[in-house]
Amino acid sequence: MSDPHRTPAPAPPSPAGGRRRPMAKIRHDLRTPVNHIIGFSEMLLEEAPGRLPETFIRDLQKIRNGGEQLLALVNLHLSDKAFPESPPDLHQLCHELRTPVNHIIGYSELLIDQALESGHIDLQGDLARINAAARTWLALMEENLLGEATLGAPNPPAYAETETFLRIEQAFTEPLLEQVPLLKPLEGRLLLADDDEPNRELLRRRLEKLGYEVTACGNGLEALQRLGAAEFDLVLLDLLMPGLDGREVLARIKSDPAWRHLPVIMISAMDQVEGIVRCIELGAEDYVAKPFNSVFLRARIGAALEKKRLRDREVSYLLQIQKEKQRSDELLNIILPQDVAEELKSTSAVQPRRFENVGVLFCDLVGFTAFCDQHAPEEIVAQLQQVVEAFEHLALRHGLEKIKTIGDSFMCTAGLRTPLPNPALSCVRCAWDMVAAAGGLPPRWQVRVGVAVGPVVAGVVGRRKYQYDVWGDTVNLAARMEAAADPGSVCVPAETWSLLEGLCGGSALGRLDIKGKGRLELFMIGPPHTPM
Repeated sequence: MSDPHRTPAPAPPSPAGGRRRPMAKIRHDLRTPVNHIIGFSEMLLEEAPGRLPETFIRDLQKIRNGGEQLLALVNLHLSDKAFPESPPDLHQLCHELRTPVNHIIGYSELLIDQALESGHIDLQGDLARINAAARTWLALMEENLLGEATLGAPNPPAYAETETFLRIEQAFTEPLLEQVPLLKPLEGRLLLADDDEPNRELLRRRLEKLGYEVTACGNGLEALQRLGAAEFDLVLLDLLMPGLDGREVLARIKSDPAWRHLPVIMISAMDQVEGIVRCIELGAEDYVAKPFNSVFLRARIGAALEKKRLRDREVSYLLQIQKEKQRSDELLNIILPQDVAEELKSTSAVQPRRFENVGVLFCDLVGFTAFCDQHAPEEIVAQLQQVVEAFEHLALRHGLEKIKTIGDSFMCTAGLRTPLPNPALSCVRCAWDMVAAAGGLPPRWQVRVGVAVGPVVAGVVGRRKYQYDVWGDTVNLAARMEAAADPGSVCVPAETWSLLEGLCGGSALGRLDIKGKGRLELFMIGPPHTPM
């Protein structure tokens, strides 16, 4: 404590016109916890050789060096002659003073964890006192240099009185000495950008201890380069960095579509609230303050990563839904003509329509029933699949629309949804290609083909399984023509032959009895004269 008989040096007036605390008193208040930091760290260093690993000792030395640096800064910046007549930039001063104490807090917390894990529980008490002294120093510094008491309040609280200091130290120490149950290890790839090397090292080690994979860099430009070269789950950005500062890097991340949804947590000192607010407005997920509170750090990073995982899962589900929808659309387009499928998707129904000039083609495999009796199911289906695929290809080539297969019979139409100049000719061209294709497939199939042209009604029937179909006398007539055809031939009624005369060869079969139609004049049609 200060000498009560010593006359303190006069302090410059505050900007508000109030009375500052004497500079000597402020120096005394701030030196007390620094002396604790240096003293406890030196005692631990004396006990460390031969007992603790080199990494532990190096971190203890960093704590002691940080305490000595802090003491030098207090003597430099808070001497009676340090302040000019005009008020200093207290926020900048606090930032400079806060840096070493943040390092002390961070390393002491790391060593507390290591002491617990390595079984050196007896070291935890002194390490916790170092941590508490550093946090107490931080509170005193902010109260004396930034608080209302410094800027003119008549009776500022005497934080450095021994009883008060011990009370603050106890409040910080007791939670650190409690053994917290280990939580489930966390996962994630983190990018850390901080220009302060000790800060960066402390935070990297703490995050790796929590289970994260951490890539660290020292400036904003390098952070952007790292983002372009690898994938990360979260970015930690120091607000103040040379060159591109944290806010500029954040703005670039949020303006890039590839990175826009990447969570960003800002790293800031407690007096950078205005800058943090602007970063939150730009899209930052959260912030962590220096010195790092391990519980808050874990919670905030964990919460940001969980939100990202939920969003990634949502995006994955949406992509899966889109893929399933695409597959559903593709399947629907296989079952239905494309324009019919679009109408069904948009209105959940298909309006039945009448079409006046449509060619209907039926093609039937000769001897397929006997083939089924003599072969295994797998061979039967494989052979039929080959034939149907060939017929589908030919129908598409000639502008015909496959309607369905009925057993071994293939049905398609010409000029139904898409007008054709001569549906009858298109059907005959396709029919003769089917005859040739079937003959080239084992066991060298023969086919009968029937074609008729006329009006039909088309629409979709069914609810659980959609079926686009055509109905009417033309459909029945084409089916009868197929039944009347000889193997390897194409048969049409007289009305259809009138549409083909001069375009292909043909011969009359005479008038034959057709089921449901009576006696009709039929024609066998040869290949078209015109090239296909």
